[in-house]
Amino acid sequence: MSNAQEESLRERKKNLRRHLMIETARRLIAANGLRSLKVRDVAEAADCSIGSVYNEFGDFDGLILTVNRETVRALTVRLVAVPAEDPVRQLHGLAETYLTFAADHANLLRSLFEHRMEDDRPFPEDILLMVMQAFALMHEPMVRLLPDRNPGEVALLARMMFSAVHGIISLGLEERMVAVPPEKLRQQLAQFVDTHLAGLGISLGKGRDREV
Repeated sequence: MSNAQEESLRERKKNLRRHLMIETARRLIAANGLRSLKVRDVAEAADCSIGSVYNEFGDFDGLILTVNRETVRALTVRLVAVPAEDPVRQLHGLAETYLTFAADHANLLRSLFEHRMEDDRPFPEDILLMVMQAFALMHEPMVRLLPDRNPGEVALLARMMFSAVHGIISLGLEERMVAVPPEKLRQQLAQFVDTHLAGLGISLGKGRDREV
């Protein structure tokens, strides 16, 4: 085997081990929450030392942040796919899609918002930007619905709306409190979007049925 072939084989093994580390961390968080994640479990699954995990991701935070980045990407892909022909339907679709993702990946989403960096280090700006870009998907339909409003005001309204949607979903799915049945939560979320838009003087159009 040539040196180039040996180098390529080592690189493939390294990439496979990294993928296994990430998938193990993602699976453990998804199943039992962020607190269930232990670096020794990741190392055992990847058949390597704890030091190898730290070498690959810098520290334990680095591994968690890698999983969180994948969570934001997966959420954003779903949100971007919501049809945008009608702005009211789009806002309902974004809220509905966010709810579906949160219900399917509750612990992964909690990890994204609950993780705190060790030693009070600042949260990575790239993840903050990714989250803000996902939230900003509500901005464009709000601009179309409020064409005469001040752009800064519309941006704030869009951010507040997504924050409210996130809060309703997070609390509604919180098992430590009294979790709201999924279908009931879906109805409440749709009612909130309608009520919020009506309060802004936005006509909801004819009919109540909306397809996501």
